[in-house]
Amino acid sequence: MINTLVKKISDLNAPVVVGLDPMLNYVPDHIKKAAFDQFGETLEGAAEAIWQFNKAIVDAVYDLIPAVKPQIAMYEQFGIPGLVAFEKTCAYCKEKGLVVIGDIKRGDIGSTSTAYAVGHIGKVQVGSNTFSGFSEDFVTVNPYLGTDGVKPFVDVCKENNKGIFVLVKTSNPSSGEFQDQLVDGTPLYELVAKKVVEWGEDCMGDTYSNVGCVVGATYPEMGKVLRKLMPKTYILVPGYGAQGGKAEDLVHYFNADGLGAIVNSSRGIIAAYKQEKYAQFGAENFADASRQAVKDMIEDITGAIARK
Repeated sequence: MINTLVKKISDLNAPVVVGLDPMLNYVPDHIKKAAFDQFGETLEGAAEAIWQFNKAIVDAVYDLIPAVKPQIAMYEQFGIPGLVAFEKTCAYCKEKGLVVIGDIKRGDIGSTSTAYAVGHIGKVQVGSNTFSGFSEDFVTVNPYLGTDGVKPFVDVCKENNKGIFVLVKTSNPSSGEFQDQLVDGTPLYELVAKKVVEWGEDCMGDTYSNVGCVVGATYPEMGKVLRKLMPKTYILVPGYGAQGGKAEDLVHYFNADGLGAIVNSSRGIIAAYKQEKYAQFGAENFADASRQAVKDMIEDITGAIARK
């Protein structure tokens, strides 16, 4: 699956991923009104509003980007109807030819870890039939439980040509409470990075591994170190834009071939119409604002890489 992602990034010259992380207050009033008129102010109404919001944005940007990253928590908060909206969103993005990175951050052991992997990137056996629960191509994985928690995902990746992104150095301010702690003089995130390389050697694509990692845009100096430690590991980079990460800080996340990283923006894209820069589009044309924001992001990042 990493080969597919790399090819799409190269063909589009767009090392970006749009985070489909919809909060209900991101959804314009006219979308919510239509959903509530149909289903009431219920979980079903909220899920319908989110689905229609997502669909409009995907329709507006799918030809510009290689991938999307729906964050499952934004859907789970609306219960089963929210999960239905998540599944519909993933399936629709696949129909549009997009790579789907499920941001699920699962981390457990044994049969539980296998069940998470099968449910999101594998196939579950039901009698003589098999089914894919969701349509994701990659998922994010929390490595806190070590190899016992990650290996089941790697095994499912190998069986189904899928991939994972393992959390290494996250973009949130308190990440250093654990991730920066020294173990025999080495930061914990570097030790995790070395394990990611080890896991990835067992699940290689042509140039890069199907076992990628997550390194936040808010720690560029650490990103520079990690890039050198993991030359064949694709880096998923959250924290661009709304969280403060700047394109010029991210150039060292990329290898000399201009590949090796994909940068995520969530609310900076899907809620672009709320920003002063894109206010002229208005709520009625929120998807057009998202399209322009994607174009601006691609220009920003590719321009910075070219100047590297």
